[in-house]
Amino acid sequence: MTSQQNLLSCIEVSPSLAPKACVIWLHGLGADGSDFEPIVPELNLPDVRFIFPNAPLKPVTINNGYVMRAWYDITSMSIDQRIDETGIHHSVSQLTDLILHQMESGIPSEKIILAGFSQGAVIALTTGLKFEKPLGGILALSGYFPFAEQVIENANPEKRKMPIFIAHGTEDTIVPYRIGKASYEALNTHQFFVTWHSYAMGHSVCNPEIRDISDWLKKAI
Repeated sequence: MTSQQNLLSCIEVSPSLAPKACVIWLHGLGADGSDFEPIVPELNLPDVRFIFPNAPLKPVTINNGYVMRAWYDITSMSIDQRIDETGIHHSVSQLTDLILHQMESGIPSEKIILAGFSQGAVIALTTGLKFEKPLGGILALSGYFPFAEQVIENANPEKRKMPIFIAHGTEDTIVPYRIGKASYEALNTHQFFVTWHSYAMGHSVCNPEIRDISDWLKKAI
């Protein structure tokens, strides 16, 4: 069993009755678990438990070593280069523990969906493809997929059946559109069940995207 003492701190939004599914949603750099909590009512999923973990506090090189919540270090403006593999590996391990904890609480693995924004999308994608048991799907917003070929090559072939929603803003100046699209292309080339969504926005989330997320989640769950 996983030890609750070692789990990431989280904000939990649970239905009044026993949940039928769970979405674990990871925030982006410098935010915290409260960042996406307000959109839960807009998604209209009354039977779903939402878990919003807080990333650990750590110094971030690109921000002059300022300590903030981060899933891994960023060392360069070219975020798809000089990747903090150790930091990503550690966050993948922490998210895996959260998945196992939800399974122990009674949620089947195939009813657990991983979601993430920016850095959170990186961890959601990587964890979702590495996790040994089937999952309900992956929702990756305004992110990218470092080590995509390596992760894909080692993924269980059954993962190709798992629905994956990838979305990006066409005007994103933080995580360039091209590397977000490359995440989709890497998965699509290997025949994963992945859909691509683009929106006229920057590094953010917009109302049409939230509606599409809601529709996708209802189908995935």
